[in-house]
Amino acid sequence: MHPGADISILALSAVLLLIAVRQVGKFSLQIWQIMLLGALAVLFTGQISLTQAARAINLDVMIFLAGMFLVGQSMQESGYLLHLSYRIFRRAGNLDQLLLLILFGMGSLSALLMNDTLAIIGTPLMIYFARTQGISPKLLLLSLAFAVTTGSAMSPIGNPQNLLIAINGGLTNPFLIFLQYLLAPTVTNLLLTYFLLKFFYKNQFNDKPLQICQEQIEDTNLACLSRISFTLLILLIFIKIATVLFGVGEDFGLTYIAIVSALPILLFSPRRWEIIKKIDWCTLIFFASMFILMESVWRSGIFQAFMAKSQADLASVSTILVLSVLLSQIISNVPFVALCQPLLIHPSARELMALAAGSTIAGNLFILGAASNIIIIQNAERSGETLTFLEFAKVGLPLTVLNVLVYWIFL
Repeated sequence: MHPGADISILALSAVLLLIAVRQVGKFSLQIWQIMLLGALAVLFTGQISLTQAARAINLDVMIFLAGMFLVGQSMQESGYLLHLSYRIFRRAGNLDQLLLLILFGMGSLSALLMNDTLAIIGTPLMIYFARTQGISPKLLLLSLAFAVTTGSAMSPIGNPQNLLIAINGGLTNPFLIFLQYLLAPTVTNLLLTYFLLKFFYKNQFNDKPLQICQEQIEDTNLACLSRISFTLLILLIFIKIATVLFGVGEDFGLTYIAIVSALPILLFSPRRWEIIKKIDWCTLIFFASMFILMESVWRSGIFQAFMAKSQADLASVSTILVLSVLLSQIISNVPFVALCQPLLIHPSARELMALAAGSTIAGNLFILGAASNIIIIQNAERSGETLTFLEFAKVGLPLTVLNVLVYWIFL
């Protein structure tokens, strides 16, 4: 074990503690500030060098998020986002219908557009619905968080860890295999999420009808460019699916999808610099800091040692599910999958699907379990709303237990 292991683990523990208590007493730090402090702590104490820190930052993820933030900000600024949401949610006559549309609509879309993308686009919509319909913003933010996390489990491109499993797992037809094993339990879990949210927020459900109105476009030129960008995003996702599914031509990464989707706005909008300034830079700082802190923890060797000493049966679906959920809270789901996948000896499709399901629904337990949770909370805080660690965990803990049970039964 690396001699600096204690300092890296102390830094990570402090970050987790501060995120949990950031709104108690005098604490008013935001999540990105806490993670930045953690990264600076391991840098200044020499646990990781500047060169190692720079290499630890995943540029593909950073560029993808920056591109999607830009498209999402453009859609929001122009009014196109609210215009589009009316077409999707206008049939919601009451809160029950709205909640089901959020869970199954956003959940299904996250399987195609990646959960982080839906978190970026969906957060301002949830705030808008909360304020115009008199609904608890916490209920809608939780609905969005659970929807994009759970829904993304059933696709190899629903989230980064699934993509890692699909690429390195030797799956002959990943889209069909993911659907075969994970479609039914994922739909079941989305339905369970609805009932659980209704139980915890029962005072919000009444006979009051919703009046979702069509909002006017605020900037027709920017809205047109936003529509082009959004259409490009959808088109490129389907082209990516086709290239993987049919093995036609060269596959292209998510980074290129985000860059090409953002180009119409960057090249042709006179408001490009205004939009660039308004994108969520705080979340980008959070991700860069997280990569540095997690790399330092990885270099400490403590988790590799833990896995070796635990002698966990990684051929057992139940073991893979439980370990995935628990360890993803500490080292994040993508690093966990990168660590765990090589330890699986000639894994079956069922074992790989357990790894995908467990590492994904880990995001339903605590805030730090999924990057999409961070994106939602950071964006919500820009609008004056938030979810605390305990508010998230109150619903997330029983939900995750149910999620694990459902996937275990089906797998």
